[in-house]
Amino acid sequence: MYPLLTVDIPHLRENVRTLRALCEARGIRITAVTKVFRGDPVIARVLVEEGITMLGDARVDNLERMQDIKAEKWLIRPPMLSEVSRLVRFGDASLNTEMAVIKAIDEEAGRQGKKHKIILMADLGDIREGYVDSEELITEAKRTAGMKNVELYGIGVNLTCFSFIQYDNEKLTELRDLGRRVEEETGVKLQVISGGNSATVDLMLNGGIPEGVNNLRLGESVLFGKERAKYQYLPGTHSDVFTLETEIVELKEKPSLPWGEVGVDSYGNRPTFTDRGPRRLKAICALGKQDFDAATTVPCDPGIIILGASSDHLMLDVTDSVEEYQVGGLVKLKLGYFSTMRAFTSEYVKKEYIY
Repeated sequence: MYPLLTVDIPHLRENVRTLRALCEARGIRITAVTKVFRGDPVIARVLVEEGITMLGDARVDNLERMQDIKAEKWLIRPPMLSEVSRLVRFGDASLNTEMAVIKAIDEEAGRQGKKHKIILMADLGDIREGYVDSEELITEAKRTAGMKNVELYGIGVNLTCFSFIQYDNEKLTELRDLGRRVEEETGVKLQVISGGNSATVDLMLNGGIPEGVNNLRLGESVLFGKERAKYQYLPGTHSDVFTLETEIVELKEKPSLPWGEVGVDSYGNRPTFTDRGPRRLKAICALGKQDFDAATTVPCDPGIIILGASSDHLMLDVTDSVEEYQVGGLVKLKLGYFSTMRAFTSEYVKKEYIY
């Protein structure tokens, strides 16, 4: 039953405890982002058991998977109008940037007899989602506060995901001050000032988050122990919560360089190859880009080199491997964020939990 993705639950628990302690010491609550594991209820339940009270995902389908988990559930991507009914049914809060959508949520919440929480997003430079004009955000906040079936819950920002604009004290102070203006103009005490994602953790640890910013939406740092500003692992965390075992289907000596005219790949790029000598022991595994991301994967055997992957073949150089491999044998890989996301999305990858 390979490829097999394993989830180390004890290591996950330790990661959650470490990040919770770091954030709570600074007055910050965590919304744990669940999209990398597709809202898997087993993993989500572990997060809640370790004190996480808010879960965030970019897909309503994943919120539905977690419907029995006792936590506040956020949609962390601006909602589609076509999914508003299901959003209100399965989500408690959402990040919003369009009044037409907020009005639809208000109407749907009234039909379902619910109250839905609205977080308005400010665009502070990344040019992804959010209001660029602070006056427009304040106007929309007033309109939201006047609705019957939604609650003006807070404001937030997202950086580093598109233009890779970095978080700093100046931008988060701007967010905090904008939140205060919203409170003054609407008369509503905001419950959430959401200062970003795992790329904010390093700034937090160095005292750069101003008082008043009280929430971070964390996925990579909680699940992998990795902050995303300097891409460093945090002390007291584990980077091996998610590992993948894949089976070798071919093992042969081959030259390190191909022969013949090199064309372009599926993206129009011409591949390059490193000359490591005429005789290298190479393994092919039954795993491909459909199942994982080679760029965010590290072999557990330090002597293995990942050469590349096609849609369903993984090519490895095992010449200098620590272990000896054979056809039918297994290679173990430590997965990063995007590789884990692909593995959970692939129905061809089996899942197993280690307790």
